Amino acid sequence: MAILSGILPALYAFVGYWPLLMMLVWVIGGLVFAHLHEKGTKRRDRPPPMKTPLAVTILIPCYNEEDNAEETIRACAAQDYPDFEIIAVNDGSKDRTAEVLDRLAAEIPRLRVVHLAQNQGKAMALRAGAMVARGEILVCIDGDAILHPDCTAWLVRRFEDRPRLGAVTGNPRIRNRSTLLGLLQVGEFSATIGLIKRTQRLYGRVFTVSGVVVAFRLSALDDVGWWTADNLTEDVDVTWKLQRRRWTVHFEPNALSYILMPETLRGLWKQRLRWAQGGAQTFIRYAPDFMVWEGRRMWGVLAEYAISVFWCYAMVLTLALTLAGLAGVLPPGISPPPALLSSWGMVLSIACLAQFAVALWVDRRYEPEGAANYRPLVWVIWYPVAFWVLSAASTAWGFPRALLRRDGRRARWVSPDRGFR
Repeated sequence: MAILSGILPALYAFVGYWPLLMMLVWVIGGLVFAHLHEKGTKRRDRPPPMKTPLAVTILIPCYNEEDNAEETIRACAAQDYPDFEIIAVNDGSKDRTAEVLDRLAAEIPRLRVVHLAQNQGKAMALRAGAMVARGEILVCIDGDAILHPDCTAWLVRRFEDRPRLGAVTGNPRIRNRSTLLGLLQVGEFSATIGLIKRTQRLYGRVFTVSGVVVAFRLSALDDVGWWTADNLTEDVDVTWKLQRRRWTVHFEPNALSYILMPETLRGLWKQRLRWAQGGAQTFIRYAPDFMVWEGRRMWGVLAEYAISVFWCYAMVLTLALTLAGLAGVLPPGISPPPALLSSWGMVLSIACLAQFAVALWVDRRYEPEGAANYRPLVWVIWYPVAFWVLSAASTAWGFPRALLRRDGRRARWVSPDRGFR
């Protein structure tokens, strides 16, 4: 009992101060990246012309996308880039996706359609499309993503004169903003995901590309063995495989893609559980490969992930102890420290507000003109409650599921929650 009462203050301090430390790191990293790479960029800036445009294949894996495929493909066909084709892979859809794709293929000369007889999973659908691609660069997007007309040009220009560049991840923007969960995710993609990618890019390695909008060098994918069919998050897996083979990964904030996100708690939970389990699969599989001097540039990503997983379990434990303490079922000697609890919520709320404000300011140039860019700040006070608890719970549940998941069991599609439209 005495040992536990001595550990509790340290446990609560770790749960409270680790997010504050990472907020500071991400804010500083995001501001430095913006100063070095985004200074002077305006909302309507065009990408600089390339000396010799590379041939591009826009690859779209589709499963039950009859409601979204046409809008997505027409946006792809409208790309302001001289040399590209579009390949849509119908991965055994059970709705009218095949009919929609065939109709569009008859109308759009750049579009080719590959039909798979049975659902094989996103990784296999991507690989099937890559096998028939003519481009040197694959721009891979989801079946509901809407590319900005300049997205392809911004992505591809980074490959010029960079022979060891394996992938460039783009900048997803949330389309559905009609609910509290939608608005919080607008802020999350800027304040957390956007700042993290900027910061990680500064020290040379990133945890993952954005599977909804990313460009790959075809030869790099071939070198690492393509996508892994049994990983629930093929984007995380392929990012680590590329960096394991010393390919670099860049972040291009000007490459905009507008996406749909879950707006129900059930849909959000399923998405975050899949992210957590897929991230754990990748860490378990590849972390030992980076435990050599040649993999040192990945050590920051490894340490951040490992500590964050520990934080999630600590968060779940302290939350349970706090609720038990409030219910009066804990002995007085192991009750949560009241001084820390009284100030913790206020400090974290202020820190979240500051982080969101900085991130939304950095990302302001990528929002539609006249949009209420800072509207998510009104609701940011709910972010630690809604998303930190959700993240901690999904990681605590997803990590052991990854440990128990049998290797080789193919990760197949499910129709995700795309929000209220």
